[in-house]
Amino acid sequence: MPDRSNPTTHAGRIAVVTGAAKGIGQATAVQLARCGASVVLLDIDVCDETASLIKPTSAECLAYRIDVSSSNEWSAVGEAVKSRFGRADILINNAGIYPRAMLEDLSLESWNHVLNVNLTSQFLSAKIFVPMMRENHWGRIVNISSGSIGTNIPGLCHYMASKMGVIGFTRGLANEVAEYGITVNALAPALTKTPGTREVPEEALNGFAALQALKRTAVPDDIVGPILFLSSEESHFITGQTIVVDGGMLKL
Repeated sequence: MPDRSNPTTHAGRIAVVTGAAKGIGQATAVQLARCGASVVLLDIDVCDETASLIKPTSAECLAYRIDVSSSNEWSAVGEAVKSRFGRADILINNAGIYPRAMLEDLSLESWNHVLNVNLTSQFLSAKIFVPMMRENHWGRIVNISSGSIGTNIPGLCHYMASKMGVIGFTRGLANEVAEYGITVNALAPALTKTPGTREVPEEALNGFAALQALKRTAVPDDIVGPILFLSSEESHFITGQTIVVDGGMLKL
């Protein structure tokens, strides 16, 4: 993981990152710490590895296991963050799942589970942390959508629906909170090589890369740079946007 240390860009900020145990969430949390932020790691799995990567930065780091689709668990995390730091400045909604199933095999339970983890979780986290940001008249929210919404991958209608919902939620929330110095943006990454995509065949990864202008599979660090920018002071006049980070596959 390249070191993009710049301890002034996020100095003194309190950043909350979901899906922080691995992949894009882990890389984001580590880089935020290297840039001066205190980091709250949230995942349904333990975040010990991420915490160990943050330790050399001397940044303060808290970790909680959480089901991001649970309102009660979000309330508990919000209380813990407020007790320790008094506020949260940055929220990176990265947690997501993408089980594939064709419509005839897709149960209502599975449909609801994917929407709850990928979309409802972002609503729940905003309900907890937007009031803290409003009090301080500053905040950065980055919601992770997906570049898959522009592809023809079968078996992902529930996933694509959730990720399109992220874009709509981002736009709507941005309109509500702009007057309080809070920006809300979304990122739509390419299919990225992470532990979560390890079951994707190499030929499929190569096939997607061939459709991009930059003909290689994305890695987490490719996505982290835009997240760092959108969570910094430098992005203060950008809100309600969806930034496509896919190596040039989607051409508008």
